[in-house]
Amino acid sequence: MSQFHPPALPARQRFCWLVLLVCVMSLCGCKFAAQSKNTEGVRLYQAGQYMAALQKFQDARVTSPKDSDSYYNMAATYHQLAKQQGNQEYYQQAETLYNQCLDLSKDHVECHRALAVMLVETGRQDAAFRLLQNWTTNNPQSADARVELARLYQEFGDPQTAQVQLQSALQLDQNNARAWAALGSLREAEGNLAQAMDNYRRSLSLNGQQPAVASRVAALNQSVGGTGATWPGDTRTADPALPKMQY
Repeated sequence: MSQFHPPALPARQRFCWLVLLVCVMSLCGCKFAAQSKNTEGVRLYQAGQYMAALQKFQDARVTSPKDSDSYYNMAATYHQLAKQQGNQEYYQQAETLYNQCLDLSKDHVECHRALAVMLVETGRQDAAFRLLQNWTTNNPQSADARVELARLYQEFGDPQTAQVQLQSALQLDQNNARAWAALGSLREAEGNLAQAMDNYRRSLSLNGQQPAVASRVAALNQSVGGTGATWPGDTRTADPALPKMQY
């Protein structure tokens, strides 16, 4: 039996495929290089070396101009510097970069959260609510959008609306660990510690890498939990815009 040989592609078609392959490999290489720079920048950020971190994030953006995480990380760094120094220009720069990040990635969870935090910090609560409400409207299937909106409602003393948003989030995604943790926080704040424990444990069963949630479970086990708890994992109490670690 003679061996089948597929017909050779015409020279022009072979050239087009070669060009496409080179472009794909180039894009992958740029993305990997940007991730490497972002990872190094996060390490510097966590060490408090903000200007050095900013340089790494800027290098990542140059390497991969469409990488939304690079914009987010730069914004987060300017945000942190603005808080430390009370520098209004840094606040403006952070806001611009947060918005550029969202232009590239319309469902970027960390960016929505950090921008909402910054809007509240600068006295623009209405703008923060509009930001998150628009997110839920533009992507009605996003459980994360509803979780973030619920966080904001709870922060401004409306736990009932926060609960409605979280229930909607869980209808969309029963396996959303953050929604279960957030619901646990609401239950704990109202004094329903048994239900809070159940919600926290459900969250941990979905994502065991949540030290803050595990800490709340341990506290409740020791009957230390009280009312007015912050959201487990809510970085706003310490660092509202921690850059995203790249892997």
